[in-house]
Amino acid sequence: MKTKFMFTMLLVLTVLLTACAGGNDGVAEVDDVIKMVWYPNESGQDMKSSREEIGRLISEATGKKVEHQLTTDYAIAIETLVNNNADIAFTGSQSYVQAKNRNDSIHTIAVKSGESGTLEDAKYHSWLAVNVDEQDKYKVNGEFSLDTIADKKISFVSNSSTSGFKVPASNVLSHFTQQEKYADLTQEDLMEGGSLFSQVLFGSSHQGSAVNLLTGNADVAAFCDTCVEDYVEIAEGDENTVGAVYHVKDVAAEPFNTVAGKEFTLMSVTPVLNEPFVVNMDVIGQEDFDKIQALLTSDEFANNEKIFAPVDSEQSALFTKKGKERLIAVEDKWYDPIRELSK
Repeated sequence: MKTKFMFTMLLVLTVLLTACAGGNDGVAEVDDVIKMVWYPNESGQDMKSSREEIGRLISEATGKKVEHQLTTDYAIAIETLVNNNADIAFTGSQSYVQAKNRNDSIHTIAVKSGESGTLEDAKYHSWLAVNVDEQDKYKVNGEFSLDTIADKKISFVSNSSTSGFKVPASNVLSHFTQQEKYADLTQEDLMEGGSLFSQVLFGSSHQGSAVNLLTGNADVAAFCDTCVEDYVEIAEGDENTVGAVYHVKDVAAEPFNTVAGKEFTLMSVTPVLNEPFVVNMDVIGQEDFDKIQALLTSDEFANNEKIFAPVDSEQSALFTKKGKERLIAVEDKWYDPIRELSK
């Protein structure tokens, strides 16, 4: 009787453990809903028409309902994707690498091309900017110098942001660690004040980081060109060049409505690999992956002005079409240069 009792208890325990593990080795099952999680940059009202149009097209392609999950923090978006609570996301390249490291089921599905319509120029730009009226403080012998940002207040986007943290942080470290005083400086040191900067802020979005600069909360700010292009216009110089001056449009959507007319100039410009759309294969499945990839890389998608707004259009959209921009299928190895930044 004792043996029979022990066997029964073992059987019950095994069933309970299997249930707790999900009954399928922890792999989530594909369901009838496609969940899309969006970064703070794309969660605003100005991106609503693009989000809804992408959702509508994915729903038509898969025959499934699409739910949008908006976020106010990069980390939340990444956690949602990694933990099998989202099927698809539009992420930064650094965030994709981080997510892939934590869950190998995260795969790239498409990336925006450059103006050529190819991957050759599939890049955007990471900026370090300062207010126009303060720019002389950041120059040595008439040229912008990173030496001048020591002991200043800086705003980054998020420590998971490629162009809003990883790239500028890498540039700052490469510069300052050549000096004996900062030889032991680490990336972690750049996340808080006291080691190099007097104060470190995180804007939670590229727009938030730019506004930190323009409101005077930060002396220097990191953000990218594509995330603020709907709010600003070139006022002096050539786009994406050191010394170029940008003017916040007089009628700008939130959060730039509070800093309309303000101007900033670029002290550093670094090209960055374009952001990918990524999927979690554990929850989306191969069949839906194929359908969505075919949609995203189609001419129909590339010519949809709710997603790719013409460069002279007044409407806000996820992307701007200056030439032959479209989405292209991309493999994981294309992001190896971003991985190198972490070594």
